[in-house]
This record gives sequence, C-alpha cells and structure tokens, in this order.
Amino acid sequence: MRQTCPDADLAAASEVIQASDAVTIISHIDADGITSESILSQAISRLEIPVKTAFIRQLDPLTLHQIPQDDSLKIFSDLGSGQQVLIEQLGFASDQVVIVDHHVSQPSESEYLEVNSLKYGEHKTSAAGIAYLISKELDSANTDLAKLGIIGNVGDMMDREDLCFTGLAKTILEDAINYGNVEIWKKDLNIYGISTRPLPNALAYTDDIDIPGISNDISGAQRFLERLGVVSPHGKAWPVWQDLSFEQKQSITSALVEHVIAHNRSAERMFIDHYLFLDERREYGPLLNASEYATLLNSCGRWSKPALGSAICRGDRGTSYLEADIMLRNHRAKIREVLEYITDKGVSEYSHMLFIHVGSLFPDTIVGIGSGIALSRLNPKKPILIMCEDSMDETVTKVSMRTKPDVIKSGVDLQAALSMVAEKYGGSGGGHKIAAGAFIPKEVEQEFVEDVNRVLAEQFGTSENNS
Repeated sequence: MRQTCPDADLAAASEVIQASDAVTIISHIDADGITSESILSQAISRLEIPVKTAFIRQLDPLTLHQIPQDDSLKIFSDLGSGQQVLIEQLGFASDQVVIVDHHVSQPSESEYLEVNSLKYGEHKTSAAGIAYLISKELDSANTDLAKLGIIGNVGDMMDREDLCFTGLAKTILEDAINYGNVEIWKKDLNIYGISTRPLPNALAYTDDIDIPGISNDISGAQRFLERLGVVSPHGKAWPVWQDLSFEQKQSITSALVEHVIAHNRSAERMFIDHYLFLDERREYGPLLNASEYATLLNSCGRWSKPALGSAICRGDRGTSYLEADIMLRNHRAKIREVLEYITDKGVSEYSHMLFIHVGSLFPDTIVGIGSGIALSRLNPKKPILIMCEDSMDETVTKVSMRTKPDVIKSGVDLQAALSMVAEKYGGSGGGHKIAAGAFIPKEVEQEFVEDVNRVLAEQFGTSENNS
C-alpha cells in the first residue's frame, strides 16, 4: 500500500507529472472540478509539458469513451477515487494515472497514485485544495494559484459546517493572503451575494439563518433596513454589502442579532468568513468574492461550458467572461424556477426526509441546487431528496440530496446513505455528507426513496443513542 503521508503523496504526484511527456486532465464540471483543472493545467503548462483537458459530468460507463486512449499521463481531478475499477477497465496501468480527489475511495488492484484529502483525515479540503498543494510541490512560485483553491473549497461547501476554513484549507488560505490577491473578512455577516446582490435580497434569501419578518420577505428586509437609515437612493439600486461603510455594517449586524434573539432564534450561524479578491476589478462583480465566483463557475459547468469557466480562472476577462456572465444570469433564473416549483407544488414528507420528483421539467444539473435553497422554505430539519430524468439515459433517474449543517451534526451522512442504497439497486452514488447524488434505474424509484428514508432514520437514531 502507498504511504498516506500527504507530503509523500504530493511528492510522488509531482515526480510523476514532471517525468511525463504529455498530460491529460479528466475533471468534473462543477466549481471544484473547474478550479482543480485550471490549477493543474496552469502549473503543468508552466513546466512546458503539453496538457489537454476532458471535462465530464460523471465518471461512469456512459462517459468512459470521453477519456483519450493515448500515452499521456491521465490525471483524474475531483473524481476517480470512487471509480478506480472503471479506470482499471480502461486498461490504464498504475504508472499511467494520478487521482486528485476528496471523495470516498474505491481501491483497485492497480493501486493508482491517489492524492486524496480523506486519506489524511482532512474532510474539509476539496480537490482544488489538493490540486493547489500539488502545484506548489511542482514549483513553490505557484502560490498565485492558491486563490483558485479557495474558490474550489467554497464551491464544494468545505467551509459551511464551521463557517470558516480549517486544516489544509486554512493553510491554502494563508498562502493566498501572503501572496496578496486574497483578503479575508473574518466573522462577517453570513449572507450570499455580498458583491452583487441588492442588500434586501441578500438578507431575505440567506438560506443559513432564520430571521423572522426578513427571511423570504424582501419587503420585510427593506423595512428593516429603512428603520436603520439604510435606504435605496432615489431612483437608484439598493447598495450591496461590500459597499457599505464599517459603521453601516456594524449597525445592521447588531440590529439583526438583537432581532433574532428577541424572537427566540439562534444567532449561532450569523457569522462567516468571506474571501475577497484584491486582483479583480469592480465591473466583474461575480468575481469579487469566492462564493459568487464559484457560482459563476458552476453555471458554466451545469450548462455544458466548463471550459469557459476554466478560461476565466486563467484570467480571461473578455469574451469568455461576457458569455459566462450571460450564462450566470440564465443559471440563476432557472434555479429560481426550480425553487418556485418546489415550494408551490410542495414535497412529500417522510419520517426523516422530504421528497419531490420533477420529471423532465428541469435540467438534471441544477435540480440539486434548487432543492438545497428550497430547504429554508420547507423543513430544514430534514434532508431533501429530489429526483429527475437523466438527460443522458432515459432508463436512469438522477437523484440529488441536500441538507443543513445542523443536520450533519445529528449524524446524517448523505453520501453514505445514497451510495449504500444506490449500490443495492445497481446504481451509483457519491458526494459529501451535506450534499450528494446518485444515478439509479428508473423502475426502482419508489423503493429507493423508502430505503433512503430508512437509512436516514438509522443515522438519526445512532446520533440519538450516542447523546
């Protein structure tokens, strides 16, 4: 077995890459996959080693044909750990593959070189974080790429449970701050869209804290702000959080804490660390902070343009950015449609989860995001499972699940639940405790739902027994 010391694995990956004549990166299409690919491709290109990329939605039998059958070193990024048997079936020897991942591993006889944060007990570092550490091993001058590692970590919600980075992710953040292109706002207000969202919208649609009279109520948020003297200039848009003065932020934050406590709500998740980018210009609003940057990359990937996101990560602020900005607007509009559909139609409530099937109404790449946002309007104490038709195979159903950090603390692990039940029915599942997905045969949908609810009941029960 290979050593599990991160330094040894990083050194081994660096050595294999530097000895290669050419590299092909096979990467996932979400923000973590796109940033991972961009980090690796830039670091390898700087060594003057030819590198090309194949982005794929899921590593499964339907997508194996997208992996080039040539002599280049294959780097699987943000996927591969759980599909090593599939990789082996392609005929790749152990010295032809490097896996850069943070998902649960499936060992194979080939014993591929796997640089996976889970091997080191790091559950809150994404593939982009590992990709950055490899890039730094290749050349210590690659600290400019730490910024992309932060975006990948935020995009995969590695900071959501603790509301800040820990472990290896914190080390990467320190590199970025020392390089000078990242600034951290510690324990700032826990809202999304600090650089682009009108302030009432940001307060009303934060999905992590419950603010009576404000959450899901823009008019209520406006009245709250007006009472504090924060108003929309006549004929102009409301300000965004990033543009407020320190005194205005302090006034709003103090009033929010008092308001939440007065209504017997917890203020525990009121504050979060935000990561802002000093090398981005104001006109590129979605690129000014890590969470919105990650959303833009996700929109590229979810709408089949991951290479566009990669170009932006490499610095393209021309045509690529303009196209991605349009895609982002469409992405947000479609997610709002999913959100409205779920809340209007309602969900089936099982003993330990919520469930809805949207059929072919929405693309399978965005339903999970919409369902996660909808949780705040439903019952956030239970995970939500959403099903839809798979766009690549009409005999397959795509499953997505989302939950809240407080539920994770109750012992719930969505990745474990979906993987276990999907495998029982001949499907496949993966992801993380807080967000996971699966592909299952269409004919077993109802049985699958009932089994997942049963597994979640066991997970909740285990937590209750240990308390």
